[in-house]
Amino acid sequence: MATLNDYLLASGLLFTVGFAGVLLRRNIIIIFMSLELMLNAANLSLVGFSRFHVRAGLPDYNAQVLVFFIITVAAAEVAVGLAVIVALYRAKQTTHIEDLNSLKF
Repeated sequence: MATLNDYLLASGLLFTVGFAGVLLRRNIIIIFMSLELMLNAANLSLVGFSRFHVRAGLPDYNAQVLVFFIITVAAAEVAVGLAVIVALYRAKQTTHIEDLNSLKF
């Protein structure tokens, strides 16, 4: 059976990989996917804490409901983020951060 430490370790590793992807990569799509990986790492830690927080013999599901809403907002964020990335690509013909240095199209 997995313990809370296992959940937190997996969440920390996912967050570290996502953070390294944001800092080290220069492709806007990879950076966007790394941000989503960091968000999912936070969701995993919330689910882990919810699973091991017991009240009156039953798990507390409040954090898991919060994770459901976070995933819903993340889906909307992905739609808007990908639309912005596609618009940037159409305007500049590149997805590298160094080439996207102005806020004007």
